[in-house]
Amino acid sequence: MIRILHKTRINFVGMRHVFFAISGAVVLTGIVSLSVKGVNLGLDFTGGTMMQVTFNKPVSTAELRSVLNAAKTDAVIQGFAGGTSYEIKVKGTQENVNEKAQEIEAALKGLPGGVTYTKDKQDYVGPVVGHDLAKKALFAIILSMFGIIVYVAFRFSNPIWGTAGVIGLLHDVFVALTAMSLTNREIDLVIVAAFLTIAGYSINDTIVIFDRMRENMRTFPKMPMGELINLSVNETLSRTIITTSTVFITVLVLFLFGGSAINNFAFCMLVGTVTGVYSTVALCTPMVYQWEHRGGRRK
Repeated sequence: MIRILHKTRINFVGMRHVFFAISGAVVLTGIVSLSVKGVNLGLDFTGGTMMQVTFNKPVSTAELRSVLNAAKTDAVIQGFAGGTSYEIKVKGTQENVNEKAQEIEAALKGLPGGVTYTKDKQDYVGPVVGHDLAKKALFAIILSMFGIIVYVAFRFSNPIWGTAGVIGLLHDVFVALTAMSLTNREIDLVIVAAFLTIAGYSINDTIVIFDRMRENMRTFPKMPMGELINLSVNETLSRTIITTSTVFITVLVLFLFGGSAINNFAFCMLVGTVTGVYSTVALCTPMVYQWEHRGGRRK
């Protein structure tokens, strides 16, 4: 493995109370933000107005999005073959369908080059994620968390490790949700996919370090738990930095140059990439030490 750091001796366990305080402050900020501001739910959750139009000449998605954004109409655009027909959806209620349709039509008048359009269809579309689907999704997430605890407990012969890993990934998803709330970015099904990606990324990084801890327990059976955790985290630090930097740079490029369609997704992933590494080295492993140390045992 390529190493960019050699024999680091950072005392992560010794700084655990500082890390816990930082995470506590961030979580408290998130609770306040979600209580006061809430979240900006997208059309997938709220429903809205759908209008299908056909232009007299081909219009690019970028041109269409530009005039809609200029009119402050946050729309979801879906094009059809030929580049002349589009389906435009704007978040709203069933009562203001006509109002939202008028906003779309006013924005379309800003298209350059003498482009005209014919309105083919106008209707209200309900939320993709209904109440029943949301309940099923929540149930599936709870089951998956339980499955992670069971898997990690079986693999490392200790349920505490699995619980620490789940707490870490919940922390990462909550921090990403907090960032979306503070910046008032819209949450739709794409962002839900980003949350799940962050959870998978977080637990994967945690398991890598847990695996090194298990190996070091066999190699150094009499080493105190605190020293063993610090050794394991420092030994995998190069791998963690290289992996995270690769993901971070890729997502940063998408955030800067990917366009507005994936900007929110890239922003969420940027936050999740950073907090995923932080939770692994600064929360999960110190939590294992804290629980094992309080219990007066080392498994």
